[in-house]
Amino acid sequence: MKKRIAMLLCAAMAASLFTGCSSGGNGAEPKEDAAENEGSEEQAAEAEEISIWHDGDEAIMDVIESQVNEKLGGDGITVKFEKKSGLTDQIKLYGSDGESGPDMYMYAHDSLGTFVEMGVLSPLSDIVGEEVYADMLPMTQEAGLYKGEQYLLPVYFETLLFMYNKDLWEGEVPSTTEDLYTYMEAHTDTAAGTYALVNQHSTAYNVSPFIHGFGGYIIDEDAAPGLADEKTKEAIEYNKKFAALQADGDYNTVTTLFNEGKAAAIIGGPWLVPGIKDAGIDLGIQSLSDFALPGGESLAPYSGIQGIGVMKHAAEEKKDAAAKVLAALAAPEVGIALAEKASCAPANQKAYDEDSVSSDEMIAAMKRTAETAKPMPNIPEMSVMWGPAESLLAAVNKSGEDLDAAAEKYQAEAETAIADMQ
Repeated sequence: MKKRIAMLLCAAMAASLFTGCSSGGNGAEPKEDAAENEGSEEQAAEAEEISIWHDGDEAIMDVIESQVNEKLGGDGITVKFEKKSGLTDQIKLYGSDGESGPDMYMYAHDSLGTFVEMGVLSPLSDIVGEEVYADMLPMTQEAGLYKGEQYLLPVYFETLLFMYNKDLWEGEVPSTTEDLYTYMEAHTDTAAGTYALVNQHSTAYNVSPFIHGFGGYIIDEDAAPGLADEKTKEAIEYNKKFAALQADGDYNTVTTLFNEGKAAAIIGGPWLVPGIKDAGIDLGIQSLSDFALPGGESLAPYSGIQGIGVMKHAAEEKKDAAAKVLAALAAPEVGIALAEKASCAPANQKAYDEDSVSSDEMIAAMKRTAETAKPMPNIPEMSVMWGPAESLLAAVNKSGEDLDAAAEKYQAEAETAIADMQ
């Protein structure tokens, strides 16, 4: 989920070919048929296609495309999702190109600041009123804000979850992190390679629930690193005792331990579910917001939001069509379809009025988590924070370095990296 901006050396451009049909016979059309054809041609001329580039799961995009086109059926507008690998680089090249580029894009929200600073996006307020996205969960709406302007229409979101094997977990899932730690002590045998709970304990994204829960931060809205912040350090120190009971924290290691039944629980997200199902695990899910820290605050993970942004040229040249597309995308029916067909947590709050959505254990847990979750920072400077943050966590959890000294070291490294971006 970490996004890096890389320079693209070359790109392939695709051209669309249009072919027409003519009636056979002697070339003379009956008057009525000619009138019908003329009407059809006028409708075709009036029809508009809105292209949306993405770099996501095509099955999910198919669900969205189908729902939106059904809603736009009477408006002469067609939405077409196109997958583009290396989307950041593609938008860099074609974001302002009305001929070869997209009209909109759908991507993780943490890239938003980069795209806005490129000058290729239009604020949603240039196209629609706030009522179009008024029903979105506040956390998802916040994710689309940049410098006070709403640029992104949230569609669905993901959060970390407490995921457990019902056949291995004994008793109720604790409601406090201290009780969870007590359970881990009693049910972990590191020598035997069996664990109560595994987590990527030295990955910033996975430690963010502790950092935010303690009131710390990795980077603030003004692009100031928070690695040496006292509350951040308290969280890292607290996480350290959990890390000691959680294998080495590598993604492949912890995922394999859980899927092979050597760990009773894992902190992970929806992306783990296919592998868990393949392993035949009877999966239970708990929101991280249900765990209280010693100070009473809940765990508060980062969240990633998938949303739609509008290119400036489309806002200017296809404003009416773009407005209708945004309204269709914002409808609760899109969220309901995403939940039912792709197990996505909708951004639209009204989608949860549907029993099929609210009764889904994983989706319901993510909605609860949205109450405490923080959208990943969408400022460009966040891209250089992952390295120093994870070096700090590894230094403390894996190398046993002094926390204060390591925090100062990697705080300085982060500040230098951000200064170098200017």
